[in-house]
Amino acid sequence: MFNGVMLDELALPGLLVGGSLAFEQFVAPARVLFGQVSDAHPLAGRRRVPYVLIGTALFCGLAVLSVPLIFQVHRLWTTGVQPALALAIAALCGLFALYGLAIAMATTPYLALVIDRTSEAGRPRAIGIIWCMLTVGIVIGAIAISISLRQLDGIDDPVLLEPALFKFMTLVALAVFSLTVLATWGIEPALVRSSMGQAGQAREDAVTLGQAWRLITSSGQVLIFFSFLVLFTLGLFLQDPILEGYGGQVFGMTIAARSQLNAFWGGGSLVGLLVAGLWIVPWLGKLPTARLGCRLIVLTLLLLLLSGLTAQPVVLKIVMLFFGLATGIATNSALCLMLDLTLPEAAGTFVGVWGLAQALARALGKVIGGGLLDLGRLLPFGGAYPPYALVLSIEILVAASALLLLARLNVRQFKEDTERSLERALALELG
Repeated sequence: MFNGVMLDELALPGLLVGGSLAFEQFVAPARVLFGQVSDAHPLAGRRRVPYVLIGTALFCGLAVLSVPLIFQVHRLWTTGVQPALALAIAALCGLFALYGLAIAMATTPYLALVIDRTSEAGRPRAIGIIWCMLTVGIVIGAIAISISLRQLDGIDDPVLLEPALFKFMTLVALAVFSLTVLATWGIEPALVRSSMGQAGQAREDAVTLGQAWRLITSSGQVLIFFSFLVLFTLGLFLQDPILEGYGGQVFGMTIAARSQLNAFWGGGSLVGLLVAGLWIVPWLGKLPTARLGCRLIVLTLLLLLLSGLTAQPVVLKIVMLFFGLATGIATNSALCLMLDLTLPEAAGTFVGVWGLAQALARALGKVIGGGLLDLGRLLPFGGAYPPYALVLSIEILVAASALLLLARLNVRQFKEDTERSLERALALELG
């Protein structure tokens, strides 16, 4: 919503809009720190939920504060007053960086909580349900926002737009925080108190930040899986910034028709997540299912590339449905592997590392996808199709590289290396 308002109604430059919003991703390394902090420093007798609630309260508050700041940047951009404009832009970038930190504080301990509260055997089903509910929540949220903002259709006067958006964002923030409190109520049991009366003096408290870093670097499997997550996520989202342009310029689809493409992709993903979590992973296993999902992603990306030669919108919609199905299957198994490649003694830290890989890849996907499209337009090929074909061809190569890396992954080796390193670290700590 902010992206659209800043670009359309306020007519701010795309570089300013994209650059400021990207600061949310630039602070992704903080995920590792928040994960380790939730491992080692319980609050109110719990390790995860307090951080989820604090992070949620912070990003809700920052979302509300961003509205007047965005309009202040617009006013200063219009008048060109310096250095006030530069300071306002810096403040906007800083606000979105803080927003990213708050998101990291809320989401990393939440994923660690999934590890805490599920067994290895039940984790695939839990992940399938969680990500299905996430997808459903996104759809419901998008519909609710669309209905709520109908009263603003046709309003482009900033004087009228600012108070309306501020009121809307305040109501959304209150709703989001209330839902978070409701969703996390009673989900995490209190830590058992020791004879000294201190909650949470368990084995994992001995893992300091330095020891956590040694754990992360103790196995080459960590680097392999980190690299796989980066390539896997890029293989999914490199097309994201150019998909609607692909539908419009190559297939001649209208704005309304293009907006349906993500619905087809989301519907396929929902089915894929459920099918993988309930049947495929328990039947084949996590690593074989991940390989199957990656192969299906490569195949459906190839179909997405070839569909442009037909220029038939119905073909594109069908391909997006199958691409979503492949995405759901691969995502479920990749998330299961992510949680398996995690020590319970340092769950938050490892989840932070895996979240960092995904966040960096999402940010790179936005930049590289648009950059490759611009590069393709400079090449001496006529027509609208070749630039998009370049992006999709590179995306196929990236997804294939992720599949090759997956062949080198060994979960047992990871557990042996990290558990051995943990024992050494704790032995040194005990003297």
